[in-house]
Amino acid sequence: MLDNLLLGASTALSPVNLLWCFAGVLLGTVIGLLPGLGSSTGVAILIPLTLTVEPVTALIMLAGIYYGSQYGGTITSVLLSTPGEAASVVTTLDGYQMARQGRAGAALAIAAIGSFAAAIASLVLLAAVAPPLASVALNFGPPENLAVMVLALVTMVVLATGSKLRAAAMACAGVLLACVGIDAGTGQARYTFGSVELLSGIPYIEVVIGLFAVGEVLHQIRVGAATPIRARFRDLLIRRRDIRDSAGAITRGTAIGFGLGVLPGAGSTLASFMAYGLERRVSANSAQFGRGAIQGVAAPESANNAAANANFIPTLTLGIPGGATTAVLLGALTVYGIQPGPLLFDEQPELVWGLLVSFFIGNVILLVLNLPLAPVFAQLLRIPYGYLYPLILFTSFVGAYAIDNNLFSVWLVLIFGVIGFGMKRFELPMAPLVVGVVIGALFEKALVQSSALLDGNLWLLATEPIAVSILAAALLLITGPALVRRLRNRSTSPEENHV
Repeated sequence: MLDNLLLGASTALSPVNLLWCFAGVLLGTVIGLLPGLGSSTGVAILIPLTLTVEPVTALIMLAGIYYGSQYGGTITSVLLSTPGEAASVVTTLDGYQMARQGRAGAALAIAAIGSFAAAIASLVLLAAVAPPLASVALNFGPPENLAVMVLALVTMVVLATGSKLRAAAMACAGVLLACVGIDAGTGQARYTFGSVELLSGIPYIEVVIGLFAVGEVLHQIRVGAATPIRARFRDLLIRRRDIRDSAGAITRGTAIGFGLGVLPGAGSTLASFMAYGLERRVSANSAQFGRGAIQGVAAPESANNAAANANFIPTLTLGIPGGATTAVLLGALTVYGIQPGPLLFDEQPELVWGLLVSFFIGNVILLVLNLPLAPVFAQLLRIPYGYLYPLILFTSFVGAYAIDNNLFSVWLVLIFGVIGFGMKRFELPMAPLVVGVVIGALFEKALVQSSALLDGNLWLLATEPIAVSILAAALLLITGPALVRRLRNRSTSPEENHV
């Protein structure tokens, strides 16, 4: 592994890549700071602007936007009680209360420290776990790939917040959108309605820009904006006691975040919620949670950053997105002509390890950048939204047009922007839809190949040990919560009867 890290360091430490890494972290912080945008939007908008640079340079910048926005979203959560990232929703519970008590700086500082510690620990685990997993994945054939796709969709649905039925519907809708174009089995056009542009399918990047960028702008225009709390440089002081009290929360949040981030489709939002819930249960200061407990900031911030890094394990080794933003990055890989999967580590080690080493560098930059400059970033929240929203829309439409120099892409962005607004309006989850769109074509390809390999009898999947194990895990995810609830009810009923 040391040789691989040295190879990655020689790539990531080049002046050009260092500059783009810094630009990505800085832009990511700003994007995460702006309410409602988030890393998925930022990455989607800026993909067309990175097509003129080397793929490894572009990915280093886009990845910087990803983990930079994790902390940027914290600033709005603490100062504005409006999360810039979905994973920062939990941070508002105690972070905003700390700000109201005059401790905004301490909340921002512990978030930066916890995020950095979690990121470094998870990156060490990422570098250790990813190559062996890639080696195992080399033995995967169509049946195993099909099982992995099923697991990804099931995981996204089961772990989604809110209605599981809605999440399942969105995942199915995403798979159906991916079916537009040429049938993988027969070569016939389907769902194109006579449109030549749709013969190659619905372009993934346009869908993402529309859903996340345009849809979020329309949603934010509808809900309006709050007045932020001003953070001063002298408020950035954090006490040694705060760090000591938060050490356990950071450790537990990192473990939960990495464990959930490895799961395809789990994302970092669930990790932050679970870390907060666990910390509230084990903390001796549980009564202060929701009233300004610093552990309530440290735990979810550590979890979402650890999960953000762990999301790259299924993305790079299996070609399955770990969450919504890695789904966008997966689309970026295909735009650059790179095929993610287990062979990526052998065929393009400079790209993979250069990207992983850049994570270490980017997180150091993030810590140095955000500890002293958090109040400066907070002032961006005072930009009039009348100037901000037109700029976002202009960038989105120009970026979409630049992909193929085609107005059809612009219309798609507008259409999916309206769809994204409607999904926000009716609280329909976007992550399952995005993952469905990303893996829909791969799912169909694996299904067709498996059917051909097994002579049309998919029941023969039961003869494939790896595929059966993966499908059993998917079944356990579906039935597990109900079984746990039933066992709990049985264990409590004798006590109730005795009382």
